[in-house]
Formats: sequence, C-alpha cells, structure tokens
Amino acid sequence: MSTSASMTPLSQVMNKLAAKGYSEEFVIKQEGAYLGHQESPIYQPQDLTIVRNYRFEGESDPADMSVLYAIETKDGKKGFLLNAYGTYSDQDTADYDDFILGVPIDEKAELEELGN
Repeated sequence: MSTSASMTPLSQVMNKLAAKGYSEEFVIKQEGAYLGHQESPIYQPQDLTIVRNYRFEGESDPADMSVLYAIETKDGKKGFLLNAYGTYSDQDTADYDDFILGVPIDEKAELEELGN
C-alpha cells in the first residue's frame, strides 16, 4: 500500500500516460463518450476498455481527491478520463455512473508502474 509520502503526483502520472499515447481526454455526455480535442465518434461503454485506473487522495486538501482512468477504444485510440470524487466531483450524475460502470476493465500490467 502506498503512503502519501510515496505516491506519485497526478501530474506526473498524466505526463507518463501521455508519453505512452494516452494524451486525449475523454468527455462523457448523455449520448456517450468522445475525445475532446479532435473530430471523434461517439463511443458507448462497450466500445471502450479501462486499461488502468489511479486514485489520488489529498493529504490535507479534499479538492485533491481524484481518479484517473487510462482508456482504449476498440478502434485503437487511447485517452484518459479524469474526475474528482466526493464533494468536488463534476460528474456526480446517474448518466456518468451508469456509463463508467458499463465500461469493461482489462488492466495492463505495464501501466501499473506509472503510479508508484
């Protein structure tokens, strides 16, 4: 188990993910998910796979609580989804919860090292 002193900061994990091709942010809307910075198809949960997730907890600031998902699409695109949790969540809706719970998980071991 990581202690707060040994946790890799969110910004460093995001930089490492970007270096591995997970640089586009997914946005979830009622109609589905899309990559936010390019022309993108609308993806449904079954079109995506969560290949890793990282949870961050602020030692003294609840605003630092977040979860980062590394996601791959069936058509070969890579991206990430970042969300605060708890009081600061901006995705505290049934649509978001139903969507993310419907995305299959198949974690890649080579991404585990990024969060240590």
